[in-house]
Amino acid sequence: METSWTHTTVLLNEAVDALLNNPDAEAGDTEAGTHTYVDATFGRGGHSRLILSRLAPQGRLIAFDKDLDALAEAATIKDPRFSIRHQGFRHLGELPHASVAGVLLDLGISSPQVDNPERGFSFRFEGPLDMRMDTTRGISVAEWLADAEVDKIAEVIRDYGEERFAGAIAKAIVARREERGPISTTTELAQLVADTVKTREKGQNPATRTFQALRIFINAELEELQQALEASLQVLQPGGRLVVISFHSLEDRIVKQFIAKHSRDEYDRRDPFAAPKIMQLKALDRIKPSAAEVAANPRSRSAIMRVAQRTAA
Repeated sequence: METSWTHTTVLLNEAVDALLNNPDAEAGDTEAGTHTYVDATFGRGGHSRLILSRLAPQGRLIAFDKDLDALAEAATIKDPRFSIRHQGFRHLGELPHASVAGVLLDLGISSPQVDNPERGFSFRFEGPLDMRMDTTRGISVAEWLADAEVDKIAEVIRDYGEERFAGAIAKAIVARREERGPISTTTELAQLVADTVKTREKGQNPATRTFQALRIFINAELEELQQALEASLQVLQPGGRLVVISFHSLEDRIVKQFIAKHSRDEYDRRDPFAAPKIMQLKALDRIKPSAAEVAANPRSRSAIMRVAQRTAA
């Protein structure tokens, strides 16, 4: 029997309100209704469905996702205004220049991805050590760990997981590989990390940072985020909104610095008489889930949503 995993969309109304800018105008204004929006991380479609419910008949919503399960969910939406691409959001820049009125990036992995043992994202369940968002491309975490050098493993766990025991964990992974063969399951890796990491923050599984690091690395998540943010400047119309929900400090730091960089005029110090590069974004808001949302969905606790608007420059 097929198991159904549920997903609760984080900051659902807040994100869509910020993206559409003026929801009341969307329903009644013909010009506004023709706008195109992008849900660059469809997931299980929570944001997309709410956007469509507020979009005028002539509006359009384009979604992106690499996950085959997300594509299957998207196929249940029978709305001619909606389309989805089997691509990561690094491909956002392939849309026409200044063609969209809003871009939404929800950087969290969905609950069905975490809760399905076959995906290998969670240390809580026995499953293959995969972690790929798109299982049709690339190599799994298990395949990478079977050959990676100890220094590279340590670098990944340190840089993407901010794990201070990265060196010890990497050495343990390689030692295990040499003694008994490569690690192939989530529980094997979780146990190895637990045996290696002797201290950890209260309430946090010792493997949390390692699993986060390997997932980010194997999916090139931070590189893709940087590419998508740069692409948003090209595809957003003046006045268009950029809305990004992040769930850990590495992502949020990239988003925060990107918005800050493009929210000020830049001067070339080597050429003091040159015209400045005019700011391209205006930072608008930083929003966290309410206490009620965190109580109802503890996985939303770490979420931070940043909102910016494309300037006319």
